[in-house]
Amino acid sequence: MSTETVTIKKLGGQGDGIAEGRDGAIYVPFALPGEEVAIARVKNQGTIMSIAKASPDRQEPACRHFGPDGVNGTCGGCTLQHFSDAPYRAFKRQLVVNALKSQGIDAEVGELVAAHPGERRRVVFAARKTEKDMLIGFNQAESHHIVAIEECPISSAGIMARLPAIKAIGAAMATNAEAFRISVLETLSGLDLAVDGIKKLADQQRRKAVETVLGMRGIARVSLNGEILVEPQKPIVDFGGVQVSPPAGGFTQATKPAEEAMAELVVAHVGKAKRIADLFAGSGTFSLRLARIGRVHAVEGDDKALAALDHAARKAQGLKPVSVEKRDLFRRPLMTAEFKHYDAVVFDPPRAGAEFQSQELARSAVKRVVAVSCNPLTLARDLAILIEGGYRITSVTPIDQFLWTAHVEVVATLEK
Repeated sequence: MSTETVTIKKLGGQGDGIAEGRDGAIYVPFALPGEEVAIARVKNQGTIMSIAKASPDRQEPACRHFGPDGVNGTCGGCTLQHFSDAPYRAFKRQLVVNALKSQGIDAEVGELVAAHPGERRRVVFAARKTEKDMLIGFNQAESHHIVAIEECPISSAGIMARLPAIKAIGAAMATNAEAFRISVLETLSGLDLAVDGIKKLADQQRRKAVETVLGMRGIARVSLNGEILVEPQKPIVDFGGVQVSPPAGGFTQATKPAEEAMAELVVAHVGKAKRIADLFAGSGTFSLRLARIGRVHAVEGDDKALAALDHAARKAQGLKPVSVEKRDLFRRPLMTAEFKHYDAVVFDPPRAGAEFQSQELARSAVKRVVAVSCNPLTLARDLAILIEGGYRITSVTPIDQFLWTAHVEVVATLEK
């Protein structure tokens, strides 16, 4: 380990400050462009010891768990609380601009749809039972150490109000001192807790966990490794006026405002299409909204998510027909010939993107396409494929869903 003073030139894609050393880039978490910082250095990683010259863009962190004065934060849930709003939002928009440029795409990128404190309805906590307490919080950056939290400004008030209940349920389920995860989704009928990382519960402990949950209010469901342990009420989320009960541990957008912003862009671009394909459809975030416009074919690889979508569509009033298909779109994408049935296509893949699916879609005659992504780099790759096939980008909108992190969502619209 060595100590030295460096000047931060820019922020990297993960939000770390980057300085130029004699032997290459040095990555310094919690540093901002223009700052002069004394660091303890190990290889190309630096830890701030002190700040000789602070950036005017540095601000006081919103959370006590982030770290003293926003330096070397302890809680790993956020990485950019020390960055003031305007430059932080510009940074996230620039991530999308840079990703597009890396593929030679020169498209206008809209202003970032901002996220705000208290909006997160889905949070994944790290948990571990000790001799004295039950730890609930987030892993410190680059560490297995759990920082127990008493507040979390990104999370919804409904989740924070029930933090003691979440701890009690975790304590009832913990079988040893090993760490595990509790994914918490705030639904219209209560919290939906999906626990994973615990191998198995003995019958006595299972009964204890069930009794603990039944003695509480505001808990809709608790599952372990995808298996429902107890479900006092069906967890219900609203997708554009259609009520859906997602599968245990199933994917939902992390914030309702971001979901609505994405859905508004999707629906507006699809326009008056009569036949729509929704690929990587999940539990129906877009499908059920699009079914108010035209016939929807929803394709998804997770059978439980697809069943939730299908059940909701059958119960809802005022929707056009919704058909569903279980299909692994990574191994078996819709082929070019299959797209002849559709006027519009929406796809929202995981972080890996939809490379093979984009290749088939690029050869089709579908008039309108909406690409939704949580990874600007794989999105840019997929957009380049579509452009090569004759599509034209009409809009690119970055959306902030994970406040004070380097993660950014994007919705891109295209026409043939």
